[in-house]
This record gives sequence, structure tokens and C-alpha cells, in this order.
Amino acid sequence: MTSYCSDPASLPRSPPAGSFGRMRARSVLLAVTTILLLGPALVLTTARLIEPDGTLWVQAVAFTPVALVPYALLLGVLLVPLVRRRGRSVPLVLAAVLAVAGLLLHGWWFSPQVLGANPPAASGAEPLTAMTANLTKGEGDGIGLVQAASAARVDVLVVAEITPTVLARMQQAGLDDLFPYRAGRPEEGVSGTMVFARVPLRKPTRLPTVHGSWAVTMGDLRLFAVHPSSPVDVAAWRRDHAAIRAAIGRSRPDLVVGDFNATPDHAPMRALADAGYRSVAELANEGWQPTWPANGGFRVLGVPLPRSAPIDHVVVGERLAAIRSGTVYLAGTDHRALVADVARK
Repeated sequence: MTSYCSDPASLPRSPPAGSFGRMRARSVLLAVTTILLLGPALVLTTARLIEPDGTLWVQAVAFTPVALVPYALLLGVLLVPLVRRRGRSVPLVLAAVLAVAGLLLHGWWFSPQVLGANPPAASGAEPLTAMTANLTKGEGDGIGLVQAASAARVDVLVVAEITPTVLARMQQAGLDDLFPYRAGRPEEGVSGTMVFARVPLRKPTRLPTVHGSWAVTMGDLRLFAVHPSSPVDVAAWRRDHAAIRAAIGRSRPDLVVGDFNATPDHAPMRALADAGYRSVAELANEGWQPTWPANGGFRVLGVPLPRSAPIDHVVVGERLAAIRSGTVYLAGTDHRALVADVARK
């Protein structure tokens, strides 16, 4: 009878003591990391794709570009276990596929901010500088706003949430010398909206929004100064944007300026773009220019949210070319001011 004896060196070795525990800990850590990164990113993607009714959903759309960060981080985290054959599993592969798909989709949504044709201004066309600022119920630094507008050589200034008190401070700082002409009116709270200009403003007309919105003629240009409702009241927010779009369809203004309470990812702004009205920041490929929330003015679980939503805009129609755009710090308000240069095509 033949007997067989295996070489002990050729026999499979048992894993070292504690290795199963370490492997399990790594698996749990990877699973938790995947959930923490993928969960919020998928919420933002779903909100942008569907944009359901509900304040939180509409607000979530404002942060659509932020999803690029967790998708990218997740893909980086998953690369190591995916490269190693033993680390591959259906859940990991599925998570990686979702991360890649999310990056591609959000990259496509974001790409107009940095890519695309920008029709140039006509040769010799005189630039016009527009500025918009929200003073947060008059608590913003009105004197600093006048100084910033002077430094930027602003031609037309649109101010939302301007109160009689802050208007008086702005006048003390030389507002009337800088901008001899005005339209609109100050009001207590959030409803005051005014337009200040270096040239005469004619035919001021109130637009039907919850807060103050105005249509004015400036030289041979038509300007809308807008401040629709915030999406805290989604129904009013939708009605205000519908009213603004209808007025734009009737009057075809050259400039639409103000606090839109909407980002380029929101349906109302996409509808404006489809109608030929796009922000200067987007046309000039200036990139992401968030204006809210500034100065720690909005907190989540007690933590100040960083400035991450571009809701203030200078939007141009077909007669004007975009040159440049940028934000300006103002104390006392939860918005950055926005300055944009435009010129005739």
C-alpha cells in the first residue's frame, strides 16, 4: 500500500492571528466611507435630476457642483481595493460605477461655467459695469458698498434688501455724487430694491414679484432689477420666476440683474438660458462664482456653511457681450456682491 506524505512547506498557511479582525475592520471602514461620500452625492444628483417640490429639495439643487467633490474622493478611495483582485466585489464595483457616472454627469452640468463660445464685443464698444448686492435686511455695509462701487467704476448698481436706514448711510458716503439717478424704493425687511445709475433712468415699472423687482430704461438699454422670493416658499419662488420670465418675454431687456435666489442648476435659470439669457460669469467662462452664504450667515447643525451657491447674477440678452465677472466681499451681509463688465456686440 502506497502512502503519500505532503511537504509541510507546500501546505496552505493559516492567516496570522488577528488578520481576520484587521480585514474585517478595513471592510467596515471602507463601507462606512462609501456610504458617507456616496449618500450626500446621490442626494444632490437626484435633486438636480428631478427637482421635486419641497424647500429642502430645491435648496439642495443650489449645491449641485459640490457633488463633484465626494464623487471624486469616493473614486480615489475605491481605486486601491479595486486594483487588488481580492478587494473586488459587486458592491465595490457598483459604487465605483456610480462615482464615475456621477463625476461625468456633474462635470457635464458644470462645464458651461468654464467652457463654451463667448461672442465678442463690437470693436470699440464702450464697456458698461454692472454691480448687484444684497444687504440682508439693511444689515450689510452700505458705506463699504458705495466704496466698492466707486473703486470698480460701476455704471449701474442694483441693491436688494435696502432699507431707509442703510440708504441714508450710503448717501452720507457719497452715493448721490456717484449715482445721481435712482429707481425703486427702500423698504424695511427684505422687500426693498433700488437701482442707482450714472445716467438717467426712465420708465420705472414694478414687476409682480413678492419682493421688489423693477424694470427701467437706461439710455437705450432696458434693465430688469430682480429679487424673486426665496425657495423657503417654493410656490412663491416658482410664481416669481414665472412672472420674471413672462416679463422678459414681453420686454426683451438687455440686462437682468439681482439676487435671483437660484443657481444655474435650477430650472428657472436653465429656462432663462434656453430663452437666450445667460449670466456673464458663464458666458465669459469665469467659472464657479458662489455668492451665498457669505460671512458665516447660514449654519447647518451649528456649523457655518461655506460660500457655495451662486444665486446673484448679471444676466445679458442677445445685444450684449460678456467681458468679465467677479465677486466682492461686503461686511454684515450673507451675500457677496457681484460685479460684471459687458459691452455691445
